[in-house]
Order: sequence, then structure tokens, then C-alpha cells
Amino acid sequence: MADGSTFVQAFTILFREGLEALLVVAALAAFLRRAGAAERIRPVYAGAGLAVLASFGMAWVFEAFFDGNHNDMIEAGVIVVAAGLMFTMSGWLFLRQDPAAWKAEINRMAERAMGAGTVLSLAGIAFLAVFREGAETVLFLHALARTAGGFDASLLGGLAVAAAALAVVFVAMQWLALRLPLRPVFLITSAFLFVMGLRMVGAAIQEFQEQVILPVHNDGVPDLVTALGFNGSWEALGVQGAIVLCALVWLVMRRARSGAGLAARPQVTA
Repeated sequence: MADGSTFVQAFTILFREGLEALLVVAALAAFLRRAGAAERIRPVYAGAGLAVLASFGMAWVFEAFFDGNHNDMIEAGVIVVAAGLMFTMSGWLFLRQDPAAWKAEINRMAERAMGAGTVLSLAGIAFLAVFREGAETVLFLHALARTAGGFDASLLGGLAVAAAALAVVFVAMQWLALRLPLRPVFLITSAFLFVMGLRMVGAAIQEFQEQVILPVHNDGVPDLVTALGFNGSWEALGVQGAIVLCALVWLVMRRARSGAGLAARPQVTA
């Protein structure tokens, strides 16, 4: 029974903590592959790989200097930076959803496929998405190993099955992206990154709330909010609502400018 419990706990820790990060990395890889810039996937994978190494390093720091507890302020800072990158990349993708516009940009940038700044942003998102969960995952697994008598067969088996499940999710996303038209891939990835950015904003606010830097008021917040993985406080919902409102205003203004530009074009008569 103990072995079964260790297996389930190990699987749950890695799959739960790894799923969100993997979805971000998989979405970025799928977008690049579908957009014809598969050669630019390597920096994304490199960013994720570096984050794994950094996670072990940060876990050692937490273990050595914080008695095995993660630092809320460090995590909040990482989350805020990650959210900012995700919002930026979400807008970048939205602006290039038109296949004709994307092809024109590809031609304009010739063999580079996309600018170095964009590639660094993609790598940065992958790094922060993995790093945000990585150190905590290492600490959880270390604590589980100490209570379960080490990294025995049941613990390693749970990790192996979780890794296999995550790999299946990754492959499925790549397969689906290659079979969708270009515009939906851009729009879905843009929307996904925007929602993930909102979730990270809520997570950062939660870190500040846990340090009693920000208050917590959650009376009347629907249970669905927390069920979907969002911060269930009015403070977080207020900030997230303001971000959504700004995005909608930006979208309306952009459409208005586009409409005005079309109206100003001279009409061609037969």
C-alpha cells in the first residue's frame, strides 16, 4: 500500500507541476513548426533545458538557506516577468494571424524567419514557465523521497509514468498543430498565452497575499474561478479584469484604425 501511495504521489507531483509548463513549451514549439520556422524551436528547448538545471540549483538554495521552503518573493518576481513575456508574445502572434501578413514578414526578414528578439522572447517564456514550477517540484520530490525511504522503484515508476503522460500530451499538440490552418494556430496560441499570462498575474498576487503584502477578499467569488486554477480573490480578479479591458480597448482601437485605413484607400472603378 505504501508503495502504491508513493507511486501516485510521485506521478501527481510531476504531472501536475509539469503540465502547465509543458503546455506552454508545446504551444510555442507547435506555433514555430506550423509557421515554417522549425529551425527556431531549438532556443525554446534550450530555454526549457536551462530552466531544469536552474531549478535544481534553486532547489539547493532553498534547501540550504530557507530550510527547504521556497521564497514567495523570488517566485512572485519570476511569475511577473513570465506574465509580461506571455502578454507580449500573445500580442505579437495576434498581429501576425493573417497568413498573407505572416508570409510577407517571412520574406521581409529573409532567411532569419523571425527576429532575434522574438526568438529570445520565446526562449525566455519557455525558461520562466519551466523554472517557475521546477524548483518547487524538486523540493516536493525530495521531501517525498525522504518520507518514503529514498528514490525507490515505486517513486521512480511514478515519475516515469508521469513523464510518459507529459510526452503524449506534447506529441498530441504537435500533431494537431500540423493539421490546423495557419490562422487558427496563431489565434489559439495567442489566446492560450494570454490566458496563461492572466493566471500568472493571479499567482503573483497570491504570493504577495501569502506574505500579507496584499489583502485577501474572496467573499462571493464563484467556486468556478478557483476550479479553473485562477486566484479566487477580488484583488486578483480586479487586476486581471483591468488587463482584459486594456486588451479589448487595444483591439477595438486597432480595428478602428484598420477600418479607417481601408476607407481612406482610393476606390478602383471598372
